[in-house]
Amino acid sequence: MKRVEGGICAVSGVKASGACKGDYGVSIIVSKHSAASAVFTSNKVVAAPVIITKDAVEDGKLSAVVANSGNANCFTGKEGMEDGLEMASIISDKLEIKSEDVAVASTGIIGRKLPMPIITDLINEAMDNLGNSPKSSRNVAEAIMTTDTFPKEFAVETTLEDGNEVRIGGVCKGSGMIAPNMGTMLCFITTDVQASSEELQRALKRAVDKSFNMVVVDGDVSTNDMVVIMANGRSGRIDEKFQEALDYLCTELAKMIAKDGEGATKFMEVEVKGAESLEDARRAAKAVVSSSLVKTAIFGADPNWGRIVAAVGYSGAEMNEEKVTITLKSDENTVNIVDKGTVKAYEGSKELVAAEEVMENSEINITVNMNLGEYSATAYGCDLSYDYVRINAEYST
Repeated sequence: MKRVEGGICAVSGVKASGACKGDYGVSIIVSKHSAASAVFTSNKVVAAPVIITKDAVEDGKLSAVVANSGNANCFTGKEGMEDGLEMASIISDKLEIKSEDVAVASTGIIGRKLPMPIITDLINEAMDNLGNSPKSSRNVAEAIMTTDTFPKEFAVETTLEDGNEVRIGGVCKGSGMIAPNMGTMLCFITTDVQASSEELQRALKRAVDKSFNMVVVDGDVSTNDMVVIMANGRSGRIDEKFQEALDYLCTELAKMIAKDGEGATKFMEVEVKGAESLEDARRAAKAVVSSSLVKTAIFGADPNWGRIVAAVGYSGAEMNEEKVTITLKSDENTVNIVDKGTVKAYEGSKELVAAEEVMENSEINITVNMNLGEYSATAYGCDLSYDYVRINAEYST
């Protein structure tokens, strides 16, 4: 498996484009007559485009995606549904495809009417510039950004067991309102693998559970989340090699979201191993990256092991405090701050000095070994800074 350039346009047969005007953007991805699947937000308040895309993907086929930024088209009632369906209709007319084969996505402020004249103009502009190039993919990634500080795209190539080379490309957006059941994030994935929608659904769920569902920025679950995958079938049959590549791609995109958390200054990766079950490992890892106290300690470069232990303790995972080992790691240093229940990073210790040095880094790895079993899981997050409050205090003004 190797990384390749081109994002979603690394895949042959895919065309894409994006256009922006002021606070609004529109992205279009075209992969005609593709097998498709998707996963969505778990929030009970659901945006109109989520409802539309759930219906569109129900038959396992999609030909295009249209996404807008700047407005979530959520809590907008019947009018919001009509606006979302109009977005799909414009695309279907221009591409001469069924409107039911167009997925719709939105991200931005909740509760405001979609400015359809602006959105329509941007759709037309993007449609006029459809292409299959790295620039086309970058335009898509940029057009769906809201509080994101950089565009997020990734592509990989791997050799399947049948000898065919397959490519997977993805773009996503996400910075705030990010929680373990996905967050204010949109992700669109293209591939040339041959697969049924049922096979894609199984593969996508496995990948999302390891990646996007393990990211926490602020613990809020969005109303608009979705991850959509389209497979045009130009290469070989789906297999475990494809799964490995999809897992890797989604994990890399998830890390980008964590690193770009609103106001973030540091990235943290939390691995819990030695757990009694996979569910326990995931619970504990997500509890640590979700903890506001851990996140503020990361921001303040404070190796506060007590906050980590407390988060593991309330996660619901089985644990024995006399067996827990906690390790902090950066590119330069690795230090055990707790070793099988014994605190090593106490005042005046060399371990505390080393731990403080680790915490000054921009990327920090925390490993919690439960020493109870064989299961492990990794979660991704960021610190909680003063800027997070500022950004969200001013978000809709």
